[in-house]
Amino acid sequence: MIAWRYLRARRAEGGVSTMTWISLIGITLAVAALIITLAVRTGFRAEFVDTILGANAHVTVYTAGEVTAQGNLDRTLKDYDAWADRIAGVEGVTRAAPLVKGQVMANNQDRNIGVQIFGIRADDLKTIPGIVNNETSTGNIDDFQDGVAIGLGVARELGLGLGDKIRLISPNGVKTAFGTSPRVNVYDVKYIFSAGRYDIDATRVYLPFQEAQSYFNKEGSADEIEVMVEDPEEINRYVGAVLAAAGDGSLVWTWEDSAGSFLRALEIEDNVMFIILSVLVLIASMNIVSGLIMLVKNKGRDIGILRTIGLTEGSVLRVFFLCGSVTGIAGTVFGVILGCLFAIYIDPIFAFVNYLSGGGVWDPSIRGIYALPAKLQLGDVLSAVGMSLGLSFIVTIFPARRAARMNPVEALRYE
Repeated sequence: MIAWRYLRARRAEGGVSTMTWISLIGITLAVAALIITLAVRTGFRAEFVDTILGANAHVTVYTAGEVTAQGNLDRTLKDYDAWADRIAGVEGVTRAAPLVKGQVMANNQDRNIGVQIFGIRADDLKTIPGIVNNETSTGNIDDFQDGVAIGLGVARELGLGLGDKIRLISPNGVKTAFGTSPRVNVYDVKYIFSAGRYDIDATRVYLPFQEAQSYFNKEGSADEIEVMVEDPEEINRYVGAVLAAAGDGSLVWTWEDSAGSFLRALEIEDNVMFIILSVLVLIASMNIVSGLIMLVKNKGRDIGILRTIGLTEGSVLRVFFLCGSVTGIAGTVFGVILGCLFAIYIDPIFAFVNYLSGGGVWDPSIRGIYALPAKLQLGDVLSAVGMSLGLSFIVTIFPARRAARMNPVEALRYE
């Protein structure tokens, strides 16, 4: 009752109510900022991993290669079907498909870009979730065998649509007496996909497997085996079995190897941002100290009277601890509500900000994904709540102890 009365103190009684509101707003904004940052951080990692796993192999198996009579290193797989069958028999492996890969130039009229060719069988292409997506793709995947599938970025850069023709130009073409003549083939665009990552959509072209073998002069061979597993987050526990199934001379490259540096950078950035925003919460909590110190100073006469009529030091401490902790609890609750609402409705909020700024705030060519992701997790919200309440309670103890130890005689000496 006493604590609630002090919290409702009017401006004429010392301005404590104003300080309380400042503390409340500061903690609310700090907690909301922490929750929003943690949600966006989690969303970034989830979006990045989903797009990587949705369009790329979880494990790539290839051979160490053999030196040919000409002294060149041949790293192609001759018995690729046997490799794929053995790897597919490993427990936890959902698919193993041979691939032919190469980099060429794609052309349409006066437009040219570099693209990466993936030669794959039609049945295997249909099992890649990031490519076969009815919401983001156009065309019929069943027609792939009669043409090519290209990324949305490739289509945009070259000005291509379904039914148009794309020209692929490889410098490693037909060998003649006058040297190697570039190989130029024209294909119909049968399918346009969006994998959710700008770098994939802007560079990737899928070609039927046998056509890719012929195009790259790799008849009867493949470059690697693309392997998908049930639990890609635990990819390391599959590596040993996959290597054993592939046989001697095999090597593997996991999705964590290719994206490891980025994931480590994200983890370091997560830790740094959590520390920085925790300092922000601490700064907001320090407003509670300022308000309580003013409250103790203004209520010195009241403290003296309360102690005189029998209140113990512990009772006085609890009164002022409640004054500070209630502010921290209320600010935390409002901050959780504000932060969760912002994370849930981040798309329309960000669209509004983008509209006010005239567009161009989010460049997918730089960030790799098309939208700002946010993913709320209970653990992130609880960590923000624990940080806010813990700091609020700790900083409240010191002015509350000062009030409890105040000598009632000194407090009433000049009254």
